Amino acid sequence: MQTRLVSRIVIVVLLGPPGAGKGTQGERLAQRFGIPKIATGDVFRTAVKEGTPLGLQAKQYMERGELVPDSVILGIMREALTSEDAAKGAILDGVVRTVPQAEGFSTMVADLCRKVDAVLLFEADEEELVRRLSERTTCDVCQTPYTGRDPGTPCPKHDGGTLVRRKDDEPDAIRTRLKVYREQTEPVVSWYEQHGMPIRRVDAIGPLDDVTQRAISVLNGTH
Repeated sequence: MQTRLVSRIVIVVLLGPPGAGKGTQGERLAQRFGIPKIATGDVFRTAVKEGTPLGLQAKQYMERGELVPDSVILGIMREALTSEDAAKGAILDGVVRTVPQAEGFSTMVADLCRKVDAVLLFEADEEELVRRLSERTTCDVCQTPYTGRDPGTPCPKHDGGTLVRRKDDEPDAIRTRLKVYREQTEPVVSWYEQHGMPIRRVDAIGPLDDVTQRAISVLNGTH
């Protein structure tokens, strides 16, 4: 059953540290509200696979081991947001990671006569995040993460992939990722607040269904 999303919320930006469950909750919210979840990694892989002009540009940077510039990232996101699937809105996961990206993204959606309608911040303490991520395995084909499944087992999506433990999901690497998040992405929260965008905070600890309901509640203004 589809949950009604209040009409003023069209584009929802998800924020939160690695391991807070943004990807999982984004999928659930997208399904509940009948709008797509757009994740940077997914649209990148699709653009590269399909050989779009921007996808080919991104591929060239990645093959050289360089960061893909914001201009290319925003161009790919613009294409995703102007697709028919996103006509009614989208849940955005991993799209805004730095203040310059937040600035560029806000300008880009304004050019499309749209705006960011809600920013959802999933919160969890560091030790919980380290525990979660150190127990995580990821499909080597579709890149879907799983918790509580052993490395070497087949991907539940039956896509021929095998679950592996990524090097950046080791405890020391996780703490480094969290440090980068605090330095680069946490300032985005302040940037949105300074520009009149209230941050809707969601406690990311607890059963998946409970966290989803908290997110739905704050999006619909009941909490």
